[in-house]
Amino acid sequence: MITISLCMIVKNEEQVLGRCLEAARSFADEIIIVDTGSQDRTREIGREYGGKVYEYAWEDDFAAARNEAFSKAVMDYCMWLDADDVVTKENQEKIRQLKKELDPDIDMVMMKYSIAEDSQGESLFSYYRERLVKNKKGFLWEGKVHEAIVPAGKVVYSEIVISHHKTGMGDPDRNLRIYEKMIQAGERLTGRNLFYYGRELFAHKKYERAAEVMEEFLEGDGWVENKIEACLNLAECLGRMGRRKEGVQALFRSFLYDQPRGEACFELGRYFQEEKKWEQAVFWYETALRQKPPVQAGGFVRWDYYGYLPEINLCVCYDRMGDRNRAFEYHLKSRERKPESKEVQWNEEYFRKMGYGE
Repeated sequence: MITISLCMIVKNEEQVLGRCLEAARSFADEIIIVDTGSQDRTREIGREYGGKVYEYAWEDDFAAARNEAFSKAVMDYCMWLDADDVVTKENQEKIRQLKKELDPDIDMVMMKYSIAEDSQGESLFSYYRERLVKNKKGFLWEGKVHEAIVPAGKVVYSEIVISHHKTGMGDPDRNLRIYEKMIQAGERLTGRNLFYYGRELFAHKKYERAAEVMEEFLEGDGWVENKIEACLNLAECLGRMGRRKEGVQALFRSFLYDQPRGEACFELGRYFQEEKKWEQAVFWYETALRQKPPVQAGGFVRWDYYGYLPEINLCVCYDRMGDRNRAFEYHLKSRERKPESKEVQWNEEYFRKMGYGE
């Protein structure tokens, strides 16, 4: 059976660290906590759960801090979690089972990272991350912000899910500040850094600059999944600037990199729906439903764009086209997915008044 060193970097996480470590100690053989300057009880809580706590001077470099944590590990594999990550009992058991079954020749285990969930706990937004990494094999984190380890060697994909439950605002300007500091120091952002810099600009509503950066990223080298996401981000930037038709062109541009994604097809459907071009909207919504989320490609997956959202909008479009029976069929499909949704409940009342479902 393999052994696991849990390696964390933390700062002022007293509200959530105990929750994370309570789960982690069910599968971690060692807990390493690198503290980057806490002024609360974070370090004490770490020690209460048997963690080896180290102080580390923060230098605006997440990769450096994570590499410091990994350097302390002595077990077979290093696993990382953020303090506000949640590992459910079901997934704790899956990790314990993984420890028993994993071939020790495996270099890396990818696990799903669920960033947003609905009221029923179903994932709305997820992607795979390099979660378990063979120790002492030279794997290093890269990137001062949005750090990552480049997958290499023997890689397996697991159905284990880690959920990110962010609490509070934190420092919303931190990442953008680090990128701008890098630029001021004369560092030219390329690839992954350029992609995430554009996303940070978008998050700060600097849409014009964000669009410029996304265009620059799309003209250069980059991971295909980031290219597809950049097209979606660019489309949204252009839409926010009132350049909706150019945004539609950005959505079509995403098709150059791989098979159409449900996210792009849905947004095309929404554009035509807003234009009251119902047949075109129906085409793209139904195309979204036919797509399969490319989960193991590693990119972002917005799950509702492959099911619930196209279905509930198809209900509207078919109703506007006068095909109420078809509209009702899509209402039933969306109701099956999310019966508690306020939109579903509104439609339920609408169709009841029309004599359906009685």
